[in-house]
Amino acid sequence: MAKRSLIIAALLLSLFPALSSAQYRTRKFTITSIVFRSGELIPPEYTCEGRNINPPLKFACIPEKTKSMALIMEDPDVPQGIYVHWVRYNIPPKRTIAPDSLPGKPGKTDASEKGLYVGPCPRSGVHRYYFKIYALNSQLEFKSPPTKEELEKAMHGHILASAELIGLYSKQPQ
Repeated sequence: MAKRSLIIAALLLSLFPALSSAQYRTRKFTITSIVFRSGELIPPEYTCEGRNINPPLKFACIPEKTKSMALIMEDPDVPQGIYVHWVRYNIPPKRTIAPDSLPGKPGKTDASEKGLYVGPCPRSGVHRYYFKIYALNSQLEFKSPPTKEELEKAMHGHILASAELIGLYSKQPQ
């Protein structure tokens, strides 16, 4: 009986690292903001009707092997298809992006080749703004600022995890 108990205890101890790593794998990479929740309105300060600066962003459970992160903000509700508001890459794997900042390197937006944040500014109705973050296992190299499509192609095979935050915005009636 004692031998059987020792075998069971040894089996349980040998499983403990597997259980703890399984728990780690179930933690989810996330993106949030302290100024709005996913599915809620983005405050006017972060739009064309305010200071037109990027909102503060927070990341949790960044994968251990992350070498860089990439960020894409886009509006799928424009009549022409998708409007790209912000593209950044080679962002250091840290837990926050401060408001009014330029983390990492710039990519092209639909308004600029300088990678500057272009805040929500819908012509009519409520639009959705997707902030997509990608944890990558490498740094990315480009000769010039990449488009969203070029960035997505370069990220292929390097994405460890991704997450998104959706903000809403409609211009204020005047």
